[in-house]
Amino acid sequence: MNIPFLDNWRQRQGGTRPGSLAAAVRTDPEGVAELFAECELLRARAGQRGLELDDSPASLAALDQLTPVWRDDPEELPWVGNDAGLYLGTVLVRTVPGAVWDILASGQPVVRLASGREIDVVAAGLDWAMSGSPELSEMYAESAESGPEAKTR
Repeated sequence: MNIPFLDNWRQRQGGTRPGSLAAAVRTDPEGVAELFAECELLRARAGQRGLELDDSPASLAALDQLTPVWRDDPEELPWVGNDAGLYLGTVLVRTVPGAVWDILASGQPVVRLASGREIDVVAAGLDWAMSGSPELSEMYAESAESGPEAKTR
């Protein structure tokens, strides 16, 4: 999977090979979580509409209410979708007990819940960006119900 900000991260890590992201999740989960939480394009687009993304479940519901102007730009659409998925994953990891980032053998980042269930957050973000469905807040609620009760922020 091509995640645009990974090149910058690899440079900071001394040229880490792409396959090493899975190892980084095991050795530096906080660093990888911080990397995935950047979501620069999504945060910028939300900010332009007066929405500050604070990594809370409520911010997912607010994102669901934005007018999807990114659908008018076929070049921006996949990037917003990728960021939306990583943002969904960030909110899950930060608020659902036992939720952690994991990297599949294919290189795809997923969120693994305490129950063992894997959430392909990037695919969910792309679906949301393209069609608005499922809503990010719905995905969060469904995932949070799959495990222990969500932490409060």
